[in-house]
Amino acid sequence: MPHAIGPLLFDPAQRTLTRDGVAVELGQRAADLLVALMDAKGAPVPKADLMDRVWPGSVVEEGNLTVQIANLRKLMGTDAKGRDWIVTVPRLGYRLVVPDGPAPGPVGTTRPVIAALPFQNLSGDVDSDYFADGVVADILAALSRFGKLAVVSRSSSFVYKGRSQESRSVAAELGAGYLLEGSVRRAGARLRITAQLVEGATGVSLWTERFDGDLAEVFDFQDRITERVATLVAPAIEATELAQSRQSRPESILTYDILLRAKAFLDDETEAGNRAAHDLLEKALQQEPHNPQILGHIVWALEHRCAMGWPLIHPDDVQRCVDYARRGIQHAAGDARVLGQCAIALIQPGRDYEAGMAVIEQAARANPNDIYVLQVAGVMHAHSGDLDTALHYFDRALRRGLADSSIRFALTGSAHVHILKGNHSVALGFASRSLALNDRFDATYWMLIAGHAHLGQIDKARDWLRALLTIAPHVSLARRQHAKAKKPGRMARAFPHG
Repeated sequence: MPHAIGPLLFDPAQRTLTRDGVAVELGQRAADLLVALMDAKGAPVPKADLMDRVWPGSVVEEGNLTVQIANLRKLMGTDAKGRDWIVTVPRLGYRLVVPDGPAPGPVGTTRPVIAALPFQNLSGDVDSDYFADGVVADILAALSRFGKLAVVSRSSSFVYKGRSQESRSVAAELGAGYLLEGSVRRAGARLRITAQLVEGATGVSLWTERFDGDLAEVFDFQDRITERVATLVAPAIEATELAQSRQSRPESILTYDILLRAKAFLDDETEAGNRAAHDLLEKALQQEPHNPQILGHIVWALEHRCAMGWPLIHPDDVQRCVDYARRGIQHAAGDARVLGQCAIALIQPGRDYEAGMAVIEQAARANPNDIYVLQVAGVMHAHSGDLDTALHYFDRALRRGLADSSIRFALTGSAHVHILKGNHSVALGFASRSLALNDRFDATYWMLIAGHAHLGQIDKARDWLRALLTIAPHVSLARRQHAKAKKPGRMARAFPHG
């Protein structure tokens, strides 16, 4: 069925474009691009997705995409105000302007779309950024539990941290109908949070409020912000959904502060940062031994430590990781992220494949749009399940995610699957993109090593091995070959001796 774009009419089935009845000659690449952008219904499409659609199974430079976009813009012309029909979304990709349509959002959604931008840290202390970021992340998590709302991922909205940009342009770039903005000021035991809900299309403020009180009131402030946003954007949201969003957070503001500090250390992805996060989380568990958020993060810290081959903190770290995972599942109360963190620990250190796969399937059902959960599901299928299912999960994550380090599992996991399928050049393309986003993830180096080795490029493989040893000096080929997977032959096939 043809689609109108201003004076243009595009038929995706026939790959034909006309302007006022006159045919516009599209090449194959331009037509493929337009189909991909049209399918997104006005939502931003990451560059990686566009490159996969236009050059499937090939490794190409990003410059080729830039050239094709420029060509397509030239062919389509501009709207009545001289604006391009294809908009660049900084650090993400491109989106097609949908004239006179609803506020754009995630692909295929008709729900109200909201993005929460990083709140300004007005505390006069750069080191307090973790607190301001954590407050917003928790509000986002609460909003994402409402089935009647579509929430732009944190990795996408936090691109705008430290950037001054007009609200309407940010909303257009993110495909959001509403923006939540604000600031956090923390002074001793006092806290001030200012929040504002802005209509994306007009930039008009729908609501603004300042919350002043003791630091311990931060949870109440978060609830009130969440409730107000939900009331304004989707009045039909049920109170039971809000109650569920409150279940897993820490009871104490001191424990909450510890959790936010630990999250910041985990994001650092270094051995020292991991140890610091672990120590903080152990301290938090002494206060709240059954809190699912704390349990999920200490599981994540220990599992990642084992996977990276870093020195163990305690002799029984593997068993501790599994025990914490089982406790986390018990107290998760349906929290998809916690279930995902615990599921991978059951499979990787724990070798409990059936339980781990059951838990990740539960997590994917609980929140089918959580990028982390999708990536964990892909990793687990790559190691212990079906390879095509793994690629399906990775593809879903890449289509929802931003081109930043948060999608390293999807990129590196895709590389792993393609190595197993014998598509070694394609695998190197995924691994290279992952490395560009995060050069501290050891699995990416293994894919680069294996890909070059399978292609007979032994010198390059050895170069990547030397690079790997600079970030993970304790790793070994034997350890990688005997990785704890239900189908260990896959690892031997991916990483042969040589």
